[in-house]
This record gives sequence, C-alpha cells and structure tokens, in this order.
Amino acid sequence: MTSPPRVLGAQLADGISKGNMWALLFLATAGTAVVSFLPSTQPHILTTILGVPESEQGTIVGLLTSSAELAMILSLAWYGALADRFGRRLIVVGGLALCAIGALLFPFAGNTTVLVALRVIFGLGVAAINAMLSTIAIDYVRERSRGKSYGLIGVFGGLGALIAVLVVAKLPQTMEKRGLDPVAATRVSFLLIAAGILLVAGLLWATLSRVPAAATTERTPLTRLVREGLVLGRDPGVALSYAASFVARADLAIVVSFLSLWIVKYATAEGGLSSAEALAKAGAVVGISQTVALVFAPLFGWLGDRMRREDLLILAQFIGAGAYLSTLLVSDPLGPGMMIVAVLIGIGEIAGITTAGPMLAQQVPAAVRGTAFGVHTLCGALGVMIISALGGALHDAWRPAGPFVVAGVCGLLVAVFGLVVRHRIKARADEGPAREALTTV
Repeated sequence: MTSPPRVLGAQLADGISKGNMWALLFLATAGTAVVSFLPSTQPHILTTILGVPESEQGTIVGLLTSSAELAMILSLAWYGALADRFGRRLIVVGGLALCAIGALLFPFAGNTTVLVALRVIFGLGVAAINAMLSTIAIDYVRERSRGKSYGLIGVFGGLGALIAVLVVAKLPQTMEKRGLDPVAATRVSFLLIAAGILLVAGLLWATLSRVPAAATTERTPLTRLVREGLVLGRDPGVALSYAASFVARADLAIVVSFLSLWIVKYATAEGGLSSAEALAKAGAVVGISQTVALVFAPLFGWLGDRMRREDLLILAQFIGAGAYLSTLLVSDPLGPGMMIVAVLIGIGEIAGITTAGPMLAQQVPAAVRGTAFGVHTLCGALGVMIISALGGALHDAWRPAGPFVVAGVCGLLVAVFGLVVRHRIKARADEGPAREALTTV
C-alpha cells in the first residue's frame, strides 16, 4: 500500500497535493504577517498622523481593537458556514482583499472615528484569515498529523509575525531615512503593504486546493450550520477549546498591540526617540517574543500528538498565565528584564495557539468542522474585544502591564475550568484508538 505524501512530516489528506500544503504554510506566514503588522503600527499612526496625546493612546488602542473584534464576532461563524458551502479558498482571498483595503486607507484617516471604521474593515479580513487558517490546517492532513499540522502553522506563523515586526513595521523608518517626511513615509509604507497583500491573495488563489471540502452533500441552511457550531459547545471538550481560544487569540493581540504601545511610549518619552525609531525598537522586542514562539511551536505540535490534548491545553494555559503575569515585575520595557519576559510571553503565546485547535478537531465531526472553527475563532474575537477594552483602560488608568494582567488572570480561569472538566471529556469514536496510545498525565 502506497504511503500518503508528506510535507515536513505531516501526512496529507486524500486529494491534497504537496503544493497545496506549501500554500497553506505560505498562508500561515503571510496571513500572520498581515494580521500582526497593523496592531503593531497603531501607536505610530496615533502619534504621527493624528497627534493623539500619549496619555489617551491606551484607551484608543483598546477601542480600535475592540471595534474590530466586535465586527469579527458578527461575521466569524458566517465565514465558517460559507466556507463549508463555497470552499475555503474564496474566503481566504476575500479576507486578504479586505485587509488590503484597510491597510491602504489607514494612514489617510483624518480622525479616530474614521480610523475605527478602517480598523473594522481590516478586522473583517482578519476574521476570514484566522477562521480559514485553523480550518484548512485540519482539512489538509490526516487524523494522526493534526498536532504536526498545528505545529507547522505555529512555526510559519511565527515567521510571519517576525516579518511583520522586524521588516514591515520598520518601513516608515526606512522611508524617512530616504528623505520623506514622517507622514509621507507612513503613507507610502502602507501603500506598499496593501499592494503586497493583494499579491499574496493572487498567489493563494492559484495554489490553494480547489477541491471542495465536502463535509455535507445536502444544502443545509446557513443558519442551521451556525447554530450547530454553537450547540457543539455542550460537549465539555469543545467548551474547553472555545474557552482556550478566548484567551489564546487575545494573547496574540495584546502582545502585538500593547507591548508595542508600551515600548513606543517609553522610548519617545524617556529615550528621546522619534516615533518611527521607537516603533523599530518595539519591533525588536516583540521580535524576540515571536522568535521564541517560532522555536517552541514544533515542541507543542510534537506534544500534541503524544499527550492527551486536554491535558496539554491545560498546561499551556498555566504557562501563558505565568508569562503574562510576569509583566508586573517590569519597570523598564527597554531593559534586560523585559527581554526575559518577552521570552516567556513567546512560549505562553504559542502554547495557547497550538493547543486549542487540535482539541476542537478531536471533538467535532468533519461535517461541521468549518462551522465549529468559525465559532471557535468567534470566541477568540470575543476574548480580544473584552481583554483589549479592559486592558486598554487599565493601561491608561493604572500601568502599562494592565492588559497582560487581564490576559494572565483569564488564562488561569481557563486552566481551572479545564481541570474541572478534563475527566468528562470524551473524544469522537474515530479518535479512540489514537487516544489510547497517548500519554496520560
């Protein structure tokens, strides 16, 4: 019997070529870069384009993020349902097109109201990318390789985050060095980024699988598909995965948005750097976090195929909570203490991202996988909205570590919930043989 083709150790599903799998990994890299760059540049936009006082920027960043996530909440489950009906490829390309529009117009906003509207458009694109990345990562591989698939997504996604903070976020500074004034440099940079996003969309349209992810043959109404995704939450394993997504997505948003804001504000106020220089400095610190995430992603992917997934998820939540709460010990975000915290945050971030998805895939049938992952990402959007809004207010009213403290406390709550329900979690029947071989904790 011929063994199925593999890409970097992951066994491919029937009908999926190596080219399709490499396209998925390219989506992970480019998609994460697209998702990460805009939040990291928000402090620069607020300072350079709109001239917002630093004392108000935490609240505004929270408002921008929360508004985008609210729009995502209203759309995510529908993306999953539409993907089950019309295919993943169309949703991916459509999401990238929305991101390109948001990026193109973002530095031309004349006030915060327009900025919020453009952030919503960008957020709708991000919703499509995130929902499809999680779904396709499961569609393209066989059952036994789901942990490897998410590990690979984590590796290539971490590479994308590095590109966003170390290359894309430095474009304004690069353009300023070429003689442009700060406003012009920012606008030219965003125009180039929007063009790059459209190029990525074209490449993915040509390389992602065109085979429909046939979950069902009957024409199930979209409202029913969405409702099924929510009903699945009655399963304790699905509920745990949804709760983990609530925290994991928020973790990524907080790292990119509020860590950048913390460093930019400190570097401009205490270090005397320009906004573009401070943004580049923030990119270097965030880059450390994402590099560590890149390194540790394969480890959690490997553990995902060897431990019971609920146990690994609980462990990941404890790790993430400890990492985010450690920010309370930081007084100088440009000092060595922040570098240590950045390492811990990178580990906690990738632990949450790579464990929630396989847990959900273990619990739900293929027929509603697209919808389930849509609701899964919806929970993440809700987490980003709530944690960002509360964290942004605490950032201005209390201390810059406020958003990270909120995320850490939420992670602890999810871990405790996991400990309560772990013995009630039962995988689908077709997962049973695989689970018997896993190590118990």
